[in-house]
Amino acid sequence: MNTELWYTEKQTKNHGITTKVNKSIYHDQSAFQTLDVMETAEFGNLLVLDGMVMTTDRDEFVYHEMITHIAMNTHPNPKSVLVVGGGDGGAIREILRYPSVEKAVLAEIDGKVIEASQKYFPKIASGLSDPRVDIQVADGIRHIQENKGKYDVILVDSTEPVGPAVGLFQKPFYEGIFEALKEDGIMVAQTESPWFNQELISQVFQDISNTFSIARLYTASIPTYPSGLWSFTIGSKKYDPLHVDESKLIKHDTKYYHPDMHKALFQLPQFVQDLLIKKGE
Repeated sequence: MNTELWYTEKQTKNHGITTKVNKSIYHDQSAFQTLDVMETAEFGNLLVLDGMVMTTDRDEFVYHEMITHIAMNTHPNPKSVLVVGGGDGGAIREILRYPSVEKAVLAEIDGKVIEASQKYFPKIASGLSDPRVDIQVADGIRHIQENKGKYDVILVDSTEPVGPAVGLFQKPFYEGIFEALKEDGIMVAQTESPWFNQELISQVFQDISNTFSIARLYTASIPTYPSGLWSFTIGSKKYDPLHVDESKLIKHDTKYYHPDMHKALFQLPQFVQDLLIKKGE
């Protein structure tokens, strides 16, 4: 008998994504969530937290490049950078491509995510051993509250808005980020699927717009994330990603992002653009 193993993530109560699994290679229960790593036939190793796909070997570069390079290439001199969440280390890896970076802090609440990523996703977690990196197994919300005016760039690399990540999608958190940034700081948050999380995107964009003088939303194609279309929201005190000098953008050996697409990323499909209309207008 030839038995096949498949994993299905139920992305909504009516929709899921399924991929063939060669074997399960790790399972654990932390104080915060269930962790699983599976070897898949299509996407290599797959990290799952509480039943939700977080990253895979094959398509991780899209998410990690897109949450990182727009802000890092918009700020003219990012020296101090914070990643809230992101225990897999992918955002840290991309941050370290910038020679201006003197310190990159990772504030990840679940140390088991860091450990599993270092063991099973070494290419993603490769930057975590860099001497410029300060790994803090800590609550990102508390870290924000305790570090005023410290960072040039803050990236919110969170899981979906359930469990320990709920507070990372609320206005008080964005206001805390504003205070933790320097006077010309920039933040980026992953803000879910324009197909399945429309109310969340609208609310988050309104909250960030009401907190920062500049707010923009952009999208990327990530095949293992719900619907395959993913959004990111940027809030900036001073620098507008649409007004950067393209001749000064730093080009890296990336697979998805490149400077020529920097401004084009903000040209959105109409149904996504409609989500950004402020309530009451």
